[in-house]
Amino acid sequence: MKVLITGGAGFVGSHLAEAFLEKGDDVYIIDDLSTGAMENIQPFTEDERFKDRIFVHIDTIFNHDLMLELVGTCDVVFHLAAAVGVRYILENPLKSITINIQGTEKVLELCAKFKKKVLITSSSEVYGKHDHAPLVETDNIIYGPSSKFRWSYAASKLMDEFTAQAYYRTKGLQAIITRLFNTVGPRQTGAYGMVIPRFVSQALENKALTVYGDGRQSRTFTYVKDVVAALMALMAQDDAVGEVFNVGGTEEISIVELAEKIVKATGSTSTIELIPYEEAFEKDFEDMQRRVPGIEKIKALIGFEPKTSLDDIIRQVVEYTKKKRA
Repeated sequence: MKVLITGGAGFVGSHLAEAFLEKGDDVYIIDDLSTGAMENIQPFTEDERFKDRIFVHIDTIFNHDLMLELVGTCDVVFHLAAAVGVRYILENPLKSITINIQGTEKVLELCAKFKKKVLITSSSEVYGKHDHAPLVETDNIIYGPSSKFRWSYAASKLMDEFTAQAYYRTKGLQAIITRLFNTVGPRQTGAYGMVIPRFVSQALENKALTVYGDGRQSRTFTYVKDVVAALMALMAQDDAVGEVFNVGGTEEISIVELAEKIVKATGSTSTIELIPYEEAFEKDFEDMQRRVPGIEKIKALIGFEPKTSLDDIIRQVVEYTKKKRA
């Protein structure tokens, strides 16, 4: 099988590419490296087992002729190319909206043209300001005002979902939508606000772990290889077409408890410092107090359950970060 991964040099995309290469498939990657990195995929391009089955294009999904060729060539498409991370969104508001909405529409248009099955990675952000748990796929959406640009990311990802559903309903496009909840693991960077790699880096340097707000906001975290296995299984399942699925972990933890756990796991002398949101993000920021997925729907279809505990996730990230610093 020939697999196209937009954003394939990114954190999740590179793990997805690796899994398909290990499976024996041909992998085509397009990535403009705005948040991805060549170091994530370079080992595959140099691996004797893979180098004749991986095809990397450092380019934008807005390159129509190249995308026309890639979508036409491949059997399935995983669309992961997107602006990611709260800090990146706030610092690049117009670019983020353009990539997330117009970029996704172009991918869907080409997939419809060539009748290729496509999986869209949306985000738990689409749920907005709910404080109940678990969040399920049929929940209403609650956003803050448009003056708070933090919600532009959530709205753009929701628009991606609406567009994919519209192509499914009007053109019969085989589209699958996944809402990812705080995916974590090796190769993830803390540069765009990702909390676990940021905390791990601070702890290994014995610096204060900076927790935004009062630290009582809670999240779950999912190991990237568990997420990749879910994405691959959904793509292979015809009953997933036209549906929306949460993909996430089940261990809820507050951010301050997460910081404490990472300090302990690293043997760090770091303290924990609470930073008001207005100091951390300057403006346009509101937070979700809880973000816990209901996974009954995906469990019923493909038997998905996270296999990797939060302690193991932290251990993997610590080992990766130490190795990268060595």
